[in-house]
Amino acid sequence: MADSFLKNYVAHNADLVQALVEDLQAWPGPRLAAHRSASQLFHKLAFLADLGLGADYPGLGSGIEKILNSFGPESLPGISMEVSGQPGEDPETRLSWAICDAPTSLYALKLLGVEDPRIEAGTDYLAALDRGLGYGCHLSPVMGAWRGPGKASDPCPYASLVMLKLLLQYGPRYRERVLSCAECLLGLWADSRTRHPYIFYMGEDFRKLKLPFIWYDILHVLEALSQVEECRRDPRLLEMLAVVKAKEGQAGYVPESVYQPFKAWDFGQKKKASEWMGFCVQRIEARLAGPA
Repeated sequence: MADSFLKNYVAHNADLVQALVEDLQAWPGPRLAAHRSASQLFHKLAFLADLGLGADYPGLGSGIEKILNSFGPESLPGISMEVSGQPGEDPETRLSWAICDAPTSLYALKLLGVEDPRIEAGTDYLAALDRGLGYGCHLSPVMGAWRGPGKASDPCPYASLVMLKLLLQYGPRYRERVLSCAECLLGLWADSRTRHPYIFYMGEDFRKLKLPFIWYDILHVLEALSQVEECRRDPRLLEMLAVVKAKEGQAGYVPESVYQPFKAWDFGQKKKASEWMGFCVQRIEARLAGPA
């Protein structure tokens, strides 16, 4: 049933899908402004994968080839980032990666069915950065010693979220690290009033219904955690779902916040129920209703 919905949804939004496919031709894109920007090409790539597309979708192959050509020595795809030079030198733009972007790109390539040994090698590289309870801030060596705000020993909620999504694509292979990320996110929900590592909050903005899956918000976290079988009966996860369910109206789910680059999609407005949002919530519920 999900496959049928995805096929029909893509067909109904064919022009919008094609526009995203064409955007990927510009990879690695302009210099990174912010990882949460919905204009970043790696977010558009991930949304195309979430739509159920395959690597053989018309026009997508050339964009994928450009992404593969951006892979660096760590077997990770690069995007354009500003790299500071020596004192007195102007910064330069170079291909680089951070744990805020590389897992999302690898996740999308894996989900699209792209076959390249570097995808698995890059996943292995990132997986090994696990610190026992989630993932911290990590950057390409070319970026120097910079990291996000907060204690170096803290887990980064967003890094742990996108790493969880990536590792889930490999079945039981990374099970311990999957459970590590899941417990990190569930623990942060339980302590949402007191723990805000790397200045990631689970407050009102976090709880707003927003798509596609780009940043740190309740639907994105539920989408990932609902795929972890060991979490299906966890009261913390069910509490998160209850927050979302309480927002359901007679016609379905109305987006409460939007990304402007996606304003032409049915989830890019805040006036009526979104078909895509309804599907995403129903899929989360279906997973949690399955065998524990």
